[in-house]
This record gives sequence, C-alpha cells and structure tokens, in this order.
Amino acid sequence: MNYFLSRARRHPSFIVGVFLCLCLGAAALVSFVWLSGVAFEVRMDQKLMLPSQQYWLGTDALGRDVALMLLAGSRSSIMVGIVAVGIGLGIGVLLGLWAAAAKGWTEEIIMRACDFSFAFPAILLAIMITAVWGPGMINAIIAIGIFNIPVFARITRASAQTIWSLDYVLAAGACGKGKFRITIDHVLPNIMAVLIVQATIQFALAILAEAALSYLGLGTQPPEPSWGRMLSDAQSLLFQAPRLAVFPGVAIALAVLGLNLMGDGLRDLLDPKMSRQR
Repeated sequence: MNYFLSRARRHPSFIVGVFLCLCLGAAALVSFVWLSGVAFEVRMDQKLMLPSQQYWLGTDALGRDVALMLLAGSRSSIMVGIVAVGIGLGIGVLLGLWAAAAKGWTEEIIMRACDFSFAFPAILLAIMITAVWGPGMINAIIAIGIFNIPVFARITRASAQTIWSLDYVLAAGACGKGKFRITIDHVLPNIMAVLIVQATIQFALAILAEAALSYLGLGTQPPEPSWGRMLSDAQSLLFQAPRLAVFPGVAIALAVLGLNLMGDGLRDLLDPKMSRQR
C-alpha cells in the first residue's frame, strides 16, 4: 500500500483525476446535506440575473440559483453512474467469468448475446424503454446499466482467458480443484485491476449518457436538477445568457475528465508492466 501511494504521488494525471473526482463527490455530498429543496425554488422576479455575491453563477430563466442547480445536478450524475456501473459489474463480470470457465457452446452463446446487445446503444435502448414505461431516472439507469453488461462481460472473459492459460492455474486444475474454486481463488483476484480501471471509464461514459438522455428529456425529470437538462433549457437562451450553457457543460467536462485521468492513472499504477517501467 505504501509503495502504491509513493508511486501515485509521482503520477500527476492520477493526482489531477483524483482531485476532480473528490470535487465531484464533495459537490454531491454538499447537495445532500445542505441544499434540500432550495435548489428547486422558482423566483421569477430574479430570473436571468448576472453572477453576484448572492448568486455566484447567476440565475436561470426561472430565477433558480445556477450554482445550487449544479451542486444538486452532481448527485444525479453520481447516482446514475454508481448504479449503472454496478449493474454492469454485477451481471457482466459473472457472465464473463462463466464464459471463460465453461468454454464451448456456453461461451459462444454468451458472447454472441453480448454482440447482439451492442446493436442497441444506451440512448436507443432508453428511447425503447421510455416508450413503454415513460421517461425518468430509473429507466435511464436501467438502459445505461444494460449497455454496460456486455462491456464488462467481454473484458472479463478476455482477461480471465489469459489467467486460465497460466501454468499455476493449470496445475490447480490438475490437482483436482474445481472451476468454481479456481475462478474465485485465482482468476477473479488477478483481473480485479482491469475491472477497476474499466469501471472508472464506464462511470465517465454513464455521466455522459445520463446528460444526453436528460438533454433529450428521457433522463432525470423535473424538479430534480440535471446537468443535461440544464443544457437543454439553456439552448433557447444561448445568445441572451450563454453562461447558462457554459456552466453545466464545464461541469460535465470536468467530471468526465477527472474519471478518465483517474482511470488512466490506475491502469498505469496497477499494471505490473507499467510498474516496472516507472
């Protein structure tokens, strides 16, 4: 652990990524414990006010504090990211491990099902789901989560196959150890680094997908703030108050940048080959 931390301190992009991710988490935490419903209050007599001491980032077309809306919107992004990535990890990793261990027709069926699911991107899947059950955050999470399943299944299967071909795993099988025990004791621990890195990348993609769905009106619904819907609301005022589009756009960009930098840093720090190079 101390060796990891000493190397992490010498990895500038990882430090920047962790800092941005901590800022995102802090914003969500502040919105939970401090804002309550104040971010949703409409004050038409104070609409489109410029940034001031009272309103740090000004107000929108309904007189709501843009800074408070950004803070409240961060929790929607984090919630969607955590649950959607959790769905992908929970189901996708199981399918990938099963495919790598079983091989044969089982592996072929699982992989072809993953290939088929890639024909339905998260946004298209969300449109299909909302056409049946209506728009909302839950349906957006389900759509993004389903899209994440084949991603994790494929990367888990590819990484697990590499471990299954190693001599000590073959020796464990020759000694009578079952496939389940080998998967739990040897395969899964050795692919955890890959899964952690992929989870950070999918988290960033989930934030982008949630913003896109909310922009289209399929994601988080009013009165719950969302960065994507803030962008959608700002497009009609793009020339009158461009800051209303700039602030949520910058928030999305920084959140995605932070997660990608942290993911790249984790890949470098957890990869043994990269460890020897540094």
